[in-house]
Amino acid sequence: MGSSLDEKKAAGSDSSPNVEAQAAAGDVADFDVINILGYKPELRRNRSMFTLLFQSLAIAAIPFGFGGPLISAIYGGGQLPMFLGWIMVLIVDECVALSLGELASRYPTSAGPYYWSFQLAPHSVRTLLSFITGWTWLIGNWTITLSVNFGFASLIAACIALFHPEFVIEPYQLLLIFYAITLLTFVIVAFGNRLLPMVDTFCAIFTALSIFITLVCLSTKAEVGRNSPAETLGHYDNTLSGWGGFSFFIGILPAAYTFSAIGMVSAMAEECGDPAVKLPKAIALCVPVGGIAGLFFIIPICATMPSLEYILGAPVGQALPYIFAAVMGSPAGGMGLTLLVLIITFFCSVSITVAASRCTWAFARDNAIPFSSVFKRIDKRFDTPIYALALTTIVQMLLGLINLGSSSAFLAFVSVGVMSLAVSYAIPISISMWHRRREVNGARWTMGAKIGWPVNIIAVLWILFELVLFSMPSVLPVTEVSMNYAIVVFVGFMVLSGIWYLAYAHKVYKGPPESDGLVA
Repeated sequence: MGSSLDEKKAAGSDSSPNVEAQAAAGDVADFDVINILGYKPELRRNRSMFTLLFQSLAIAAIPFGFGGPLISAIYGGGQLPMFLGWIMVLIVDECVALSLGELASRYPTSAGPYYWSFQLAPHSVRTLLSFITGWTWLIGNWTITLSVNFGFASLIAACIALFHPEFVIEPYQLLLIFYAITLLTFVIVAFGNRLLPMVDTFCAIFTALSIFITLVCLSTKAEVGRNSPAETLGHYDNTLSGWGGFSFFIGILPAAYTFSAIGMVSAMAEECGDPAVKLPKAIALCVPVGGIAGLFFIIPICATMPSLEYILGAPVGQALPYIFAAVMGSPAGGMGLTLLVLIITFFCSVSITVAASRCTWAFARDNAIPFSSVFKRIDKRFDTPIYALALTTIVQMLLGLINLGSSSAFLAFVSVGVMSLAVSYAIPISISMWHRRREVNGARWTMGAKIGWPVNIIAVLWILFELVLFSMPSVLPVTEVSMNYAIVVFVGFMVLSGIWYLAYAHKVYKGPPESDGLVA
C-alpha cells in the first residue's frame, strides 16, 4: 500500500501560494502529513487542539443539545433518565470517541470515516465500502446540521409563545425563520473563516458562564418548589410515553443527541497542526469535558422543574423555555435564560456548518458526489470551500420544505442525522476490529490492544442500540403525527446514493488515495 514518492511530491508541488507561505513559516511537517495521506494541502492551518476541542463543544452545545429535544426525556419518565441516562450515555459515547480518536490519529484527514474504511477494508470491497461510508457520513453531516438550525428556529418560536400563549406558529413562518438562520450562518462561515477559531473559543467560555448563570438563577428562584434529592435524581414516571418500562430509554434520547456529532470535528484535520495527536485528543476530551459541564445544567433543572404533565403542554414541543418560565416565575425570566441558550445555539449552528462543509468538500475532492469539480474548489480569498458550503446550505433549505407538508416527516430527518453519523462511525471501527486492530495499534495516539478491544466492542454495541432507539416513536399508540419515519428516510437516502453509484459514480470514484497512514 501507499502512494509513490513521486505522487506525493507532485501533490505537494501543486500547493497554492498561501499554503507555500505557511510552509515557509514552519509548517512543513504538517503539510508532509497530508502529502503522505495522498492529498495536497489546501486549507489554512489555523486551529489548535484547544480550538478543535472548543469547536467540538460548540457542536455539542450542551444547553441546546440536551434542551432542544428535552420533551423526549419528559415523555421518557423525567428526572431519572435525565440524570442517570446522561451519565450512562457519557460512558458509552466516550467509547465511541476513543475509537474514532485512534482512527483519526492513524489517518488524520478531512475525508474522515470513508477514508478510514477505504484504507482498512479488503481490496475487493474497499471502494464500495468507502462509498457507502462516505455517503452515510455526508447524509449525517447534512441532516444533523439541519436539525440544529431547525431546532434553533423552533426555540425562537417557543420564546414568542412565552409572551403570547395564544400564538400558534404556522409551518411557513417557522420555515422562514429557519431560512434566515441558515443564510446568516452561510455568510459568517463563508467570509469569517479566519475568525472562527476565536469564535469557538468564545463559545466555550460563554457556554460555561451560561451554565453557571442558569444554575444560580434556577436554584435561587425555584418558583414552583424544590424537589427532594430523591425526586431530583430518581423520579421516574413510565406511564407518559406508553412504552412502560422501556420509557427510560426514550428518556435518554436528548443525551444521545447531544453527543451524536462527536466525530464531525475529524473533518477539520487538515486545518490543524500535528493532527495525528491534537485531533484525537480533542475528540476524546469532548465527552468528559462537556459531560461534566452538562451535569451543572441538568441537575438544577431536575431539582426545580414543575410536574411532567405540565411540561407536556409546551408550545412547539420545546420544553426548555416552558420550564425556565415556570421556575423563574415569569415569561421575562424564562426568556432571559432562554436567550443564553439561543446564543449558544447560534454558535453551534456556525460550528456544525463549518464541519459539514468540510465533509462535503472532502467527499467532492475524491469525485464521489455530482459536479465534484465545482464543489471541491477552495476560495483562496477566504480559505473556504465556499461551493461545498453553498451545497450544504441549499440541501438544508430544500429538506426544510418537507416541514410544510408533514412535521413528522421532518422530525425523521433529525433522527436520520444521528443514525447516519452512527453508522459512519461503526463501519471503520468494525473493519478495524476485523483486522484485529492492527492499524490503530500502530497509531501515534492509541489505547493499545488491552483497552482498545473492550472499548471498540462497547462502541459498536451502543451504535447498534442507537439505531433501534432513534427508529422508534417516542409515544404510543402510534399516529400519523407520532410515527417515526427515520428508518424509511435513511434507507431512501442510501437507495438514492446506490442509484448514483451504479449510474455514474462507479466510473469516477476510485476511492481516496492509498496510504499506510501515520505510524508511531
